[in-house]
Amino acid sequence: MSGAKVNIGNSAQQGYDAQAQAGDEASGVCHLVLHGLSLLLVVCTFPFSLFVCLKIVAEYERAVIFRLGRLVGAKGPGLFFVLPCMDEIQRVDLRTISFDIPPQEILTKDSVTCAVDAVVYYRVFNPAASVTNVANAAYSTKLLAQTTLRNQLGAVTLAGLLSERDTIAHTMQTILDDATDPWGIKVERVEVKDVRLPQNLQRSMAAEAEATRDAQAKIIAAKGEYDASKALKEAADVIAQSPGALQLRYLQTLTAISAEKNSTIVFPLPIEMLKGYANN
Repeated sequence: MSGAKVNIGNSAQQGYDAQAQAGDEASGVCHLVLHGLSLLLVVCTFPFSLFVCLKIVAEYERAVIFRLGRLVGAKGPGLFFVLPCMDEIQRVDLRTISFDIPPQEILTKDSVTCAVDAVVYYRVFNPAASVTNVANAAYSTKLLAQTTLRNQLGAVTLAGLLSERDTIAHTMQTILDDATDPWGIKVERVEVKDVRLPQNLQRSMAAEAEATRDAQAKIIAAKGEYDASKALKEAADVIAQSPGALQLRYLQTLTAISAEKNSTIVFPLPIEMLKGYANN
């Protein structure tokens, strides 16, 4: 039973192939006839036919030609010849084109809502593919860029989004370039323009950053006090080893005070007198 089904399927496929071959032969004959008539029309209406048959495209453009619905190829730049009533021309711009991705409401990996927009730069490197493989290459590229932006940013945290823009942009460029390659489009650059956060989240982040800076300032001040106390202890130990060192320190303090020219008078008190009272 299965063998009979296979034979029937093969017979049907052969029939389809035969019909397609017959259609190709018929269309080939019609193509030759119409091609001859078109050439005859050009010759009969010469030189007025030159205004219709001669086309010019700029250096940055290419003309994709379809003859009776079949792709002939891309012509240009400069002057080229077309057949009237047979050839259809579509011009393709090869310059780099940029467009803005509208702001997308993104929910990041850590459940933070933000609006992100970006800009994409692309160019057409295969004019024939950009016309035959996709209905509207520019519009399709814009839609693909929007979905790619949402998918990529939904997989990162807010901190990663703010600190790794270059990495995200490079990843988006690679994905878009691979997806648009069959369309004859080369994505040259992707840049994340702006990340807009809600106002309450901005205030919370500012308060958190201020608290962090205050905590760090207090830690630094406490560390400075600790280092100063250690230095004072070491200085006291050094002065205690010599009885005259404290007197020299008194004299140095008097010299520093007298340099400021103030009215305060300081009388140094010998330490030996205090030691006598302490013994009593």
